Amino acid sequence: MKRFFALITSSLRYKLLALVLFPVLLVMPAVIGMAYLWSNEVSYQQLLMKVNTDLSVAHQAFNNSQQRYLAQISRTAESYPFRRAIRSILLGFKEQESVRLEIAKLKQQAGLDFVQVLDLKGCDFLNSSQCGFKYSPLRDRASLGEPAAGVEIFSSQDLRRIDPVMAERVYLPLINTPRAVPSDRTVEDRGMVLHIYYPIFSNYGQIRGYLVGGVLVNGNFQFVDTLRDLVYSKGSLAEDSIGTVTVFLDDVRINTNVPRQLQAPQKRALGTRVSQEVRDKVLGQGDNWIDRAFVVSEWYISAYEPIIDVNGERVGMLYTGFLEAPFKETYYQALKVLLLLFVGVTIVCVLLAVAGAKSIFKPIEAMARVIRRVQHGDSLRIGELDSRDEVAELAAQFDEMLDQLQRQQDIIQANADELELKVEDRTQQLQQKTIDLQEHIDLLKRTREQLVGKEKLAAIGQLTAGIAHEINNPTAVILGNMDMMMQDLGKAGEPVKAESELIIQQVYRIRALINNLLQYSRPSDYLSQTVQLDINQVVRDTLVLVKHDLSNKQILVKQDLRADVMIGGNPQQFQQVLINLIVNATNAMEAGGKLIIRTRNWRDQGVLLVVKDNGCGIDQQILPRIFDPFFTKTQGGSGLGLSVSYGILQRFGGEIQVKSKVDHGSTFFVWLQKEPEVDEEGDALIQSIA
Repeated sequence: MKRFFALITSSLRYKLLALVLFPVLLVMPAVIGMAYLWSNEVSYQQLLMKVNTDLSVAHQAFNNSQQRYLAQISRTAESYPFRRAIRSILLGFKEQESVRLEIAKLKQQAGLDFVQVLDLKGCDFLNSSQCGFKYSPLRDRASLGEPAAGVEIFSSQDLRRIDPVMAERVYLPLINTPRAVPSDRTVEDRGMVLHIYYPIFSNYGQIRGYLVGGVLVNGNFQFVDTLRDLVYSKGSLAEDSIGTVTVFLDDVRINTNVPRQLQAPQKRALGTRVSQEVRDKVLGQGDNWIDRAFVVSEWYISAYEPIIDVNGERVGMLYTGFLEAPFKETYYQALKVLLLLFVGVTIVCVLLAVAGAKSIFKPIEAMARVIRRVQHGDSLRIGELDSRDEVAELAAQFDEMLDQLQRQQDIIQANADELELKVEDRTQQLQQKTIDLQEHIDLLKRTREQLVGKEKLAAIGQLTAGIAHEINNPTAVILGNMDMMMQDLGKAGEPVKAESELIIQQVYRIRALINNLLQYSRPSDYLSQTVQLDINQVVRDTLVLVKHDLSNKQILVKQDLRADVMIGGNPQQFQQVLINLIVNATNAMEAGGKLIIRTRNWRDQGVLLVVKDNGCGIDQQILPRIFDPFFTKTQGGSGLGLSVSYGILQRFGGEIQVKSKVDHGSTFFVWLQKEPEVDEEGDALIQSIA
């Protein structure tokens, strides 16, 4: 396919040939396809209409047979010999033999399988001791004075009471049939009977009994063949097709002329069953089936309708159909002729198009060869052509264009060489300037960060230097005087004991605040010598210290400590940083919150410590200010915890960052170095300011 497509796209001749032949190759299949679909639809619809008509004829014939049997019974019941014999019996005379003769005559002439004379109780009119015959709703209808006929299903016992031979006739082994509903049944021993009741009247118009007749449909080949000959008369079907009629009891063929196999048409498909699709629609839903269907071993154009018994229930199906294969074969023969016609027309069109295209495209192909040589660098021209048409004029203009292009190409190449040298020189200059600019930006960023940190330290140093000593002395005086006052008052001070203790607590709070300020402004006074420590152990020791706060709020702590690198620092100071982060996280979470502490190796530089909570989070507007001194959103907080932590980490060369989302929690990232460079210059600056 790819080679064919490449061949078409590589030549103008083939393109125009494809353009000419495309409508033929497109329209002809479309026409054939439409003809196929239309003829298939029309033919199929005609077949369905025919089989539907066949079913209507079979239905009418089936009903007419009941009426015919009813008419024959009515003639006997109304005949003078029968009525005379019945009247004699009613008057007490022994005329049973006359009645039996009339019954035998009726049974033979009408082709009935049984004839009975029953009294009003359903017993034998000639012998009232013989009762137990099948009750029929038809008796109730006949008791109203009108004859009644209909389809009834007799069990094997019902048939045996009438005639044991009939019970043997209906015994039918079931044959496993493709597409049928799976069933555990192995035999069918019920009988479908065309049942007729005719009321017998006395001279006074009273009903004294019933003349009952019945025809057993099971295995009654004369009955079903008569229907078939009526529906499918000679010449109504295609040659080699087979028209069939079937009577079903439930889904079992009890009377049919459908052959079990086409090779043995004399062997009827008794005991086979209908497919599940047909059974569900006809017996299950009560609808007619007008469609193709799989019948025993072949596909038939089929029509099914339910058979309704005297109780109004669907007890079987009436089927008409004929073989589909002969119609399909005829249809496919016509389609083959149409395809051969299409192939012949297509071949003629292709030959004509190829012959015409050859004379038209020969000059054009010569031009194409020259163009390909020119593309490979050869300096060729088309020259004079034999023709004097538009193609020859195009070739002359094309040669002139090639000459102009050659001259312009020489000029462009010279200018391009000069421009390439200039561009290369400017590019090198820009690359060098870009590198220098990036280095200056990085340096400026680092310098700005250092200045910001030092400005914070300088500001807090100036603040604490001016107020630390002034506040500590008054607080000491207040504490001393409060102790003396409470001792002097003794029991008299009990009423104000709570207020006094509150004053003392607040004074201690002032002193703690001053200590934090001094620690932040003079970190060197609180730092010991830098040692190598295990950050995982610092985490475990810190959790012991804050265990009470975590337990009060039922905070679940998850430790994921995987760092195995020793870092340099002060364990007490790092513990203070971790306590501040854990306490802040605890305050931000509701009871039952979750705190995650992770440690990981940080490349070859140190350790990354992560503290994550699922608390209320921090608003993005205030996130940049959380490390500023005295900035807090916590009730009763001093605003120095994160500031002190920031100063401690900066001294040891560490870094701290935070990511937070409101209502989702916060995550603090702390980077600690293996060999920190203590910021002695920063300490000196802070001490000088303080």
